[in-house]
Amino acid sequence: MKLRKPIFLLRSLLLSGMAVLTACGRNDTATLEGELDYMIRNKRLFDEKKEERIDGFRRMLCMTRLTPEQEYAINDSLSEVFYKYRLDSAIRYGERNLELARRLGDRERCASAAIRLARFYSSRGACIEARQLLDSIRRELPPGFLELYYRTYIFFYDCYGVFSGSSRPTNNRAVYRDSLRRHLGIPANTSETREQAEQRLLNQLTQIPPGTPDYAMIANSLGSHYRANGDDWLAKKYYTLSAIADIQNATKENDAILSLAKVYFDHKDYSRAYKYTQSALEDALCSNMQFRIVRMTELASIIIASHQDKEAKTKVKLQHYLILISVLSAVLILLFVFVYKQVRKLSRVRKELSGTNAELARLNIELNEINEQLSDANAVKVQYIARFFDLCSMYIDKMDNYRKSLKKLAQERQPDELYRRLKSTSMLENEQEELFRNFDEIFLNLYPTFIEEFNELLVESERITPKSGDLLNKELRIYALIRLGITDSVRIASFLRCSLSTVYNYRTRMRNRAAASREDFEKKVMKIGGIHRNDA
Repeated sequence: MKLRKPIFLLRSLLLSGMAVLTACGRNDTATLEGELDYMIRNKRLFDEKKEERIDGFRRMLCMTRLTPEQEYAINDSLSEVFYKYRLDSAIRYGERNLELARRLGDRERCASAAIRLARFYSSRGACIEARQLLDSIRRELPPGFLELYYRTYIFFYDCYGVFSGSSRPTNNRAVYRDSLRRHLGIPANTSETREQAEQRLLNQLTQIPPGTPDYAMIANSLGSHYRANGDDWLAKKYYTLSAIADIQNATKENDAILSLAKVYFDHKDYSRAYKYTQSALEDALCSNMQFRIVRMTELASIIIASHQDKEAKTKVKLQHYLILISVLSAVLILLFVFVYKQVRKLSRVRKELSGTNAELARLNIELNEINEQLSDANAVKVQYIARFFDLCSMYIDKMDNYRKSLKKLAQERQPDELYRRLKSTSMLENEQEELFRNFDEIFLNLYPTFIEEFNELLVESERITPKSGDLLNKELRIYALIRLGITDSVRIASFLRCSLSTVYNYRTRMRNRAAASREDFEKKVMKIGGIHRNDA
């Protein structure tokens, strides 16, 4: 029991450590993915830097009085820069260098130019020309070029096997591989373990500056190592590092990004696999590296087909979602319209209710005012009814007194005085003046603003102002009677003790002075001093 507990704890710690390392590895991979995506989007910037370097070498070639050796050195640099960038240009400068080396009769330069050119031909698919070049220099190969010669032949058979699709080149490749091992002094049966190969590649990678072509090559080898041993997370990491370095160096013959696409394809990440395959195809077509184009064609077609199939399924799903969203949007729009109409209706009802309440409040105020005015009018009626009886009583007394005075004259047998009084109109005129004065006073008490409102109906230059001491004049009395509802000119003439033509003339004259319509003049007079409603 005491032994099992420490073993259990140790096992738990190991599992936790592995989980942490796995999580860290995944985070590193995610960060590198983002960096690689950025590099792919900005490949043009690195291509421009490489073009600037190439332009520098080209300007050097344009210098006058270059020796063949100097031209050879510049062409050698140009062919190296163009290789894995633009293969056709690399071949052109390689062919020029081979021509210069043969003209100079320099065996080493001839061997170097021929081996390099054979590698270029192999990459383009010109396998016959590549083999002829390699065979032509076999007998006159200078010391020190044998390792490079064997490696180039191995590369030639790799390319030949890809282009021909046969298994025979593989056997020939094994022959040259064994020759290379013997040349390097490596026993035929010697082989590295997985741990040794991993450690050797890691040691090499730490000794190379990041972002260089050699760093890209070693990182790609490490990615292939981990891929072969089933560790796809680390394979992704080193393939990504290699692909980033290739883009930084504008290397178009980049095997790492295609290998990375395979890993993502196996993990069902078709979108990223498609993106990296497209980038690899663009680079291969740009460089005209036929060897890479042939190698990636089959895989690219599978990845593109899978991506397109996924896109088609996604498109169908999106169409279904779009239809569903469209239906839901239509329903929402209908609901919105319905709710909007209801809100508008409710708002309108509320506004109408508010208006109705305001109107009711206003009508209540007006009703109260009218009630007050009616109360005042009733009080005035009571007052003027009493005054009317007083006047009637006073006139009766006056008539009785006048009768008594006449009776007395008759009894006293004074016919001349009696006749004189009966003939005199002074009493009638005095009573008429008294009647008019009482009428004016009563009327203006009933309608105190009559004169002002009547003048507002007239042209400003024709307005009427009573004489000093008078309340109303004859013109105003005519329209005062009209305001009281006496519109018959005969009655008006009888009341005012004047001729009918005088009334007609005054009425016509006033209508002609009207500021507005002549036909509506007397209707407006009828409304003077009335109870008016203030319509909203």
